Formats: sequence, C-alpha cells, structure tokens
Amino acid sequence: MRVDLFDFELPPERIALRPVRPRDAARMLVVRGEGAFEDRGVRDLPQLLRAGDVLVFNDTRVIPAQLEGRRGKARIGVTLHKRVDLRRWQAFIRNAKRVKEGDLLEFAADVTAIAAQRHDDGSFTLAFAGDEPVEVLLERAGRMPLPPYIAGKRETDEADRQDYQTIFAREEGAVAAPTASLHFTPELLQAIDEAGILRKTLTLHVGAGTFLPVKVEDTKDHRMHAEFGRIDAETAEALNKARAAGGRIIAAGTTALRLLESAADEDGTIRPFEGDTSIFITPGYRFKAVDGLMTNFHLPKSTLFMLVCALMGRERMQAAYAHAIEHGYRFYSYGDSSLLLPGEE
Repeated sequence: MRVDLFDFELPPERIALRPVRPRDAARMLVVRGEGAFEDRGVRDLPQLLRAGDVLVFNDTRVIPAQLEGRRGKARIGVTLHKRVDLRRWQAFIRNAKRVKEGDLLEFAADVTAIAAQRHDDGSFTLAFAGDEPVEVLLERAGRMPLPPYIAGKRETDEADRQDYQTIFAREEGAVAAPTASLHFTPELLQAIDEAGILRKTLTLHVGAGTFLPVKVEDTKDHRMHAEFGRIDAETAEALNKARAAGGRIIAAGTTALRLLESAADEDGTIRPFEGDTSIFITPGYRFKAVDGLMTNFHLPKSTLFMLVCALMGRERMQAAYAHAIEHGYRFYSYGDSSLLLPGEE
C-alpha cells in the first residue's frame, strides 16, 4: 500500500510535552468496529471491558540509552537500539558520517566505546570498554531517550526518569517506553482487578527503530528493525485458557500486540516465545491472538498508525484521528489514549 495513504495533518499544539497528573487522568477515545466514537477517560477502562478479559502489559524497563560525546573533535550523539551481548549494543549515531569502524568514542563519566561494526542501515555496533554491564555505565553517563518530537522542543530533565517509565517496568533493555502503560496507577489496577479483568505481562524491549520514519513510498519496501521479546509458558497458557473461556485478549500497547501476534499460531494459540521479532502489521493482516488494543495516538505515516489501521480499518482510523484532533486530544508518548475494539458495535 502507498505510505501516503496513512498521512494526516496534526497541529503542533496537539503534541503533549508532559504527561497529565495523575497518570490515569488522561482522556481515552473509544473506537469500536462501527458506531459513534466515544469520549471517555482512562479511568473508565474497567467499565469498558468485561470480566474474564485479559489486559496484557509489557514489563520492559527504559534505560537511559542516549549518550552525548565525541569522536576526536567531532561531536556525536548516540542512541542505543538493541543489546548484542554484555558489552556490545547496536546504536544509531547522530553525525555518523564522522565515524568509521575502529574509532574511539568518548562520553561523559569516563565511558568509552569502539565503533566496532557499521551496518547497512547506518547503525553501528558499539563495544564498550570496562567490565561493568553497559546498563551501569548508562546510569552514569546516559539520559532518558525521549522521542524526537519531545526532545526537539525541550530539554530532558529529572522528571522524565519517572514520567517515561511505566508502573510495570522491571526488565531492563528498552530505549523507548511502551507508552500505553504510562497511564496506569495502583488505583486503576485495583479497579481492574475488582472488575474481574485479568492481567498478564510479557517483555518486548522496544528499540529506537520505533521512531525512525518510513522513507519508502510503498509499505512492501519497508523493513522493520528486530526487537527482542519473551513470553513465558505460564503466561501463554493463561492467555489461551482465558480465551477458551470466552475472554478477550486486550493488548496494552502496540508492543504487547506485536509480540502476541508474533507468538501466535494460525489458529490463534499463543506459544511461549523468546527471540527477535520484526513483525510489520499493515492493512490486510489477519489478527490471530488479539481482540482489542489500548494505545496512544501515533505519528502520521508511521508503522504504528499502519498497525491500528490494520486492526480497525484505515478509513475508520482516519476518522477517529480527525475526531481526536477536533476535540483536543493530546497526541503521542505523553498524550491521551484510545481503546480500539474491532469486534464491537
């Protein structure tokens, strides 16, 4: 499909630069398969789902994956993308034309790395010096990797270390937050539990590729960056059991949805999963594991807007986004939410 079919105009003032407080005070647009759009709030989620449904969350933890440094006299910026092993990470480099294989990169707090290998997509594998895990080095020298549409408008600060981390964050390795889960609070989780809605977690370490623009004219020519994910056997069994009993699987975020779909057989059975996924979901895709999605609003012509169009229909989502813009919803990572239920009217 043509990428320009997924374009829309977003007024800059609709981009949220800070989250609402408390987190669960965000608005939520309910989009069903047919019928009128419904303006609700995130706190209404327990009333919008049914007892026996399962909300699936991503428990990845964002690491301070952005580094500022030098290659000789040249200033560079690094955003780590994907762990290779204990000492090596794949990374995107700002001003990468000044870097070649074998160069020493120097960052704050005596953190250094060698640009060990350049890849076809322009990224590098960086080999960090020392014996400490790279995550420890990042706590000294790194900063939270806010999306470009926020970082380009204000400085990252100490508040972002909390704001850009979900209540479920446990497994370190993401360089972008699973932002649908930023809306959850202990009070909301208690209300979900009291409503008889089940909760399960999986892990998908979101990479910096989630922010890269789609530069091709046709979706068939776009290649996704791989991200590491894990679904354990207990979680897979619980999800299959809930669905067999009539419950719906509702993904809290596109990251959870992508991993669930990666782990599902053709008949919808979810298998334990551990490894990389580069699944790219566009209109025409047949969903196997997921019955609904809670997600924030996405960028025009992005792979994530294509995903929600695949779930709900492109014209339906274009109309939903137009409604959200007209009614003052806040967009992107720190913005409001939507609940997409394709099987309801």
